[in-house]
Amino acid sequence: MKGQNNSEFGRGGELNTIIGKGSTITGDLNIQNSLRVDGTVKGDIKCSDTVVLGKGGVIEGSVTAKNVMVAGHIAGNVLTDGKVVLENTSSVTGDVKAVRLVVDEGAVFDGKCAMKDGAKKKA
Repeated sequence: MKGQNNSEFGRGGELNTIIGKGSTITGDLNIQNSLRVDGTVKGDIKCSDTVVLGKGGVIEGSVTAKNVMVAGHIAGNVLTDGKVVLENTSSVTGDVKAVRLVVDEGAVFDGKCAMKDGAKKKA
C-alpha cells in the first residue's frame, strides 16, 4: 500500500492470515483478526478486523470486515463498520456500505455506495 497514514488499519488486531501471490483459495473464509490477500479468493470473506487486498490480489465474492483497504480487484459487495480505502490501482465491481469511503484518483468503482454512521443516533 502507499504508506498512507491510516491509523485505524492494523491496530486492535494482528495480521495472522496471508494469502500469498500465486495462491488461489476457493470457498468462504471466516478470519479472526486481519487478513492480507495478494493471491485470489473465490468466495465470501468475513473478517473481524481489517482486510488488505494487495495490488495483484483478486477477491471474487463479498467482503465483510471492520475496515477494507483495496489495491487489487474485488468483484462483489464490501460491507464495513469503519473505513474503505480504494487505492489508485484498485477496482471494485459491487456495492459498498461503510462509515467512511476514500477513493484515490485512478481507482475504479462500479456500484452503489451507502454511507452510514453507527456512532451517531437518529434525532
